Amino acid sequence: MELGGYANRMAHIDLTAGNVEYKPIPEEWAMKYIGGRGLGVRYVLENGPKVDPASADNILCFMNGPLTGTAANMSGRMAIVTKSPLTGTVTDSHHGGWSAARLRWAGFDGLIFKGKAEKPVSVYIHDGKLEIIDASDVWGKGVHDTIKHYQAKYGEKDLTVMSIGQAGENQVKFACWVNEDDRASGRGGTGCVGGSKNLKAVVVKAKKKMPKPVNADAWKPAHARALATIMDEKNITSPRKGGLSVYGTNVLMNITSNMGALPAFNGKQTSFGDQAEGLSGEYVEQNILVNNPTCHACPVACKKEVKITEGEYAGVHMESLEYEPAWSLGANCGNGDVASVAKLIDMANDFGMDAIEIGDVLGTFMEASERGLSNGDKPLEWGDHRSMVALMSKVAHREGIGDILANGCDAVAQKFNYPKIAMTVKGQGIPAYDPRGMKGMGIAYATSNRGACHLRAYTPASELSLIPLPTDPLAWEGKGELTKIFQDLHAFSDSLDLCKFSAFAEGAEEYAAQYAAMVGREFTIDDVMETGERIYNLERYYNNLAGFGEGSDTLPERFLTEPSTNPGSEGHVCELDKMLVEYYAARGWVNGVVPESKLKAMAIL
Repeated sequence: MELGGYANRMAHIDLTAGNVEYKPIPEEWAMKYIGGRGLGVRYVLENGPKVDPASADNILCFMNGPLTGTAANMSGRMAIVTKSPLTGTVTDSHHGGWSAARLRWAGFDGLIFKGKAEKPVSVYIHDGKLEIIDASDVWGKGVHDTIKHYQAKYGEKDLTVMSIGQAGENQVKFACWVNEDDRASGRGGTGCVGGSKNLKAVVVKAKKKMPKPVNADAWKPAHARALATIMDEKNITSPRKGGLSVYGTNVLMNITSNMGALPAFNGKQTSFGDQAEGLSGEYVEQNILVNNPTCHACPVACKKEVKITEGEYAGVHMESLEYEPAWSLGANCGNGDVASVAKLIDMANDFGMDAIEIGDVLGTFMEASERGLSNGDKPLEWGDHRSMVALMSKVAHREGIGDILANGCDAVAQKFNYPKIAMTVKGQGIPAYDPRGMKGMGIAYATSNRGACHLRAYTPASELSLIPLPTDPLAWEGKGELTKIFQDLHAFSDSLDLCKFSAFAEGAEEYAAQYAAMVGREFTIDDVMETGERIYNLERYYNNLAGFGEGSDTLPERFLTEPSTNPGSEGHVCELDKMLVEYYAARGWVNGVVPESKLKAMAIL
C-alpha cells in the first residue's frame, strides 16, 4: 500500500479453526474509508448484512485509525465494529485509554475475529504476533479480576487488557468490552458478540513506538495548530479551558436539567429539578473526586476518578463518573443518590455492560411497575437504588426477570404489552438529552445508523454554544442540515480515530492537515466532508440491506406528542417530521433509503 502512516497489517483470526492470518489493508478501502469506524464498517459489509449477529458467521473488528497512537491530540481511541445483536444494525463503539495506542505500537491496524472457539479463549499480542490462548481460568470472572489476572501473568508494564465480563459471557444484548482504565466500547452489544464467540479478552504487550508522519515538515505545523486550538485560553468553550477539564463530562448535568433537556423518570419529565445538583460534575468535584486520569496524547483529562468513603456504598472506587451513566442510572431512574450511582456504574463496568443501556432498561421496568404492569414480578420503584444494585447481577447472569431485562428496553416493554414505554430508536435506548428541549438531538437520534445516539451528530455542541456556531435548542429549523454536517464530520474523525471532544476546538481543516501529513496524501476540507459523507452512506446502505427500509427513522411517541412540562422547554414537543424533510433533502435519500444514484455518486457501488 502506497499510503504511509498505517502499519498495513490486519490480523484475521478464525476462532473455529484456531488460525491467524496477517493481511494488508486493501488500498482502495483505506483511501475511501480511512480506518477505525469507516474501514471497520467496510469489512462488516463485505461479511454480509444478513448475518445473525450472535452466530459464528458474524465478524468482530477491533479497529485503529491512521492517527491512532501518534502524537496527534486525543488519538487514543479504538473502534469495535460489528453487526449489533441489540439493534440488528451495523454498529461501531469506541473506547479510550491506552489500548488503541498499544495495539498500534504492536504493529497492527486492527483485528478481525470470525467463528467460535470450542472453549473460552483470549488472544495475546506481543512481538508482532498474535497467540490464541486458553481462557478457561478467567471465564466467569468480572472484567476487573480478568484484567488483574493478565497483569499478574504478563506484567503491568506496557500491557493493555480488553475484556468482557459475565454479561458478555451470558450474551446480554448490550454487553460491552472494557479495558483496564474502565474505558468501554459501550453501545451496541459488542461484548455480546465476543461472548457468542467464546472470546474473553484481548491482551496486548507493546512498548511505546509512535508512528512517524510521512511528511514531517507538514506534520509539525499541523500538529501545533491542532494543539493550539485545544489550549486556546481565549476560547472558553475549548475542551481544555472549558468545564471538561475541571468537572468532566458531568458538567452537563445541571445545564441540561435547568434548560428542560434532561430526560428524567424514563423521559416522563425533561428535568430532574433540585436533585440534579447532587449528581452533577460540580458536586462530584467538591465531594468525591480523587484524581484526573487521562488517555493517550490527551491534554484535556476529562475522566473523573471518584471514591466513596462513607455510607452503605463506602469503598467504591472507580475510574470515572461520566455524564451519560450518571444520568441513566440517576435521573432517568429517579435516583438522586450519587454514591449509589457510582456503585451501579462500577458494577456495570465489572459485569461488562453498557452503563447507558442498563439505566434505560431499569427505567423502562420502573415505568412498567408504576403502571401496575409487573405481572407478578417484583415491581421496581423509582429511585430504589438497593433493588437496582440487586438487579444488576440478575441481568448480567440472566437470572429471573434479569433474563428479560438482558434483551433490552424493547423486550421489557413487549413483556408488559406496553411498547410505548421503551425510549428507544432502532432498539437502542436514548442517551441523556431530551429532544423536546434540544431539537437537534431528535433528528440526530432518529437518523443515527447505530440506534439512538448522541455521538453520531453531537448537536449539543451547537445548541449549548460549545462551538462558534450557536443555534437555538428549541428551534427545529436548520437542524436537519446541521445534523448532516455533524454526522459527516464525526464519521471522518471516528475513522482517524480521534476523540469526539477534539471537535470542540478542531475542525475539518485541522483533521485534513494532520491526516495528509501522516499518510503523505493531499487532502482538503472538502475531502474530509466527502469522505465522512461516504462513510455515513455506507452505513445506511448496510442497514437498508439488513432490513431497515423506509420509515425506520423515528422517535418514541412520547417525544412527539407529550409536551414538556418543565421550565426551559415547557410546552414543546419534537417536530421530527419537519426536520426529516430537511434532512433527507440534504442527504439525497428517499425516506431513509439511499438510492442507487447516491451510492454511485459516493463511489460506494
